[in-house]
Amino acid sequence: MSGDTTKGGLNPAALRPKDAAKALGISEDMLRADIDAGAPTNTDGTISVIHYAAWLNKVAKEEADGN
Repeated sequence: MSGDTTKGGLNPAALRPKDAAKALGISEDMLRADIDAGAPTNTDGTISVIHYAAWLNKVAKEEADGN
């Protein structure tokens, strides 16, 4: 089940947006805005924090480069 605990913890490759936002220390609204702006999600709507972090890095680099 997506976002459910696995061996007592959350699966960082498949977190519900609410859980991902909490783990990352951001609001769920901010995370959903990023998803609307193109942040990757899994087919079931969960978030991989690794893919999300990579996307944030890409966006930050593009903004720094003026793109």
